[in-house]
Amino acid sequence: MTPISRRQFLSKSAMSLAAAYLSAGSSRLAADPLGLPIGLQLYTVKDELAKDFDGTLRQVGAIGYKEVEMAGFYNKKAAEVRQSLDAAGLRGTSAHYPLLELLSSLDEKIAFAKELGLKYMICSFPWIADPSRFQTGVKDQMDFARAMWSGLTLDDWKWNAEQFNKVGEQTMKAGIQFGYHNHNLEFKSFDGVIAYDELLRLTDAKLVQHQLDCGWVAAAGHDPVAYLQKYPGRFSLLHVKDPKRGFTPSLELEAAHTTEIGSGAVDWKKVFAAAKKAGVKGYFVEQEPPFEKPPLEAIKISYNYLHKLKV
Repeated sequence: MTPISRRQFLSKSAMSLAAAYLSAGSSRLAADPLGLPIGLQLYTVKDELAKDFDGTLRQVGAIGYKEVEMAGFYNKKAAEVRQSLDAAGLRGTSAHYPLLELLSSLDEKIAFAKELGLKYMICSFPWIADPSRFQTGVKDQMDFARAMWSGLTLDDWKWNAEQFNKVGEQTMKAGIQFGYHNHNLEFKSFDGVIAYDELLRLTDAKLVQHQLDCGWVAAAGHDPVAYLQKYPGRFSLLHVKDPKRGFTPSLELEAAHTTEIGSGAVDWKKVFAAAKKAGVKGYFVEQEPPFEKPPLEAIKISYNYLHKLKV
């Protein structure tokens, strides 16, 4: 046998260790639903981020999350946010924006997202052509939101679809996919036409993908599995959100009372089985207040459930 030098031995050892590490990483990833990393919508830990941005991100990464979706940037520059994410071992792949923000400063938002390295810009709330319709008698922003929530017409949704196509055309030029995130208000029916179905019909699939919030779909009394099956290729992303068992379906603003993933009403095996066939490319855990457990404890429970989920 030909003797090998110490340098050759160390080189081969390093290569073996690297291969083992990569193999272990692949095994861990394969254990996650769809073979994709488990992401977190950072709105879930918004209060913690406001107190300790870097420390909270490190805790999120330590739990095992690899990707995050932003819901605000805490007055930080894109480079600062990216540095904090890198330090925590996280990738920022998506962010949420109300349509009003996008319409008022789209170029600025796209430039920020591009510097941050985002793949997706997701509209998280619709807008209206004439806001004055809902301003009479309102006391504050929440009052206005409630009025909009219950007062949007089918024509308003058609107008939103037009704006989404226009925004998606601009983000695509920057190499970023635009999408829309539903709540439950989109499931209002107008003479048998569900607003969400109309959004899906009127938005260009190339310009506007959708982020299906499974919890809000369920809260509205609909089945996320049915939407994944009915509209394959339209949902790039999911929000993995679990309404508490025994909830009453509603289109009201406060309808989504959520809990840790796997503890609620959604059958996640069926959701992820349908998501695999529908072409879903990513998903983010989200839980909304009030919490029964501290948020960082809650997201660990959700992560552990998903990591062990067999689909």
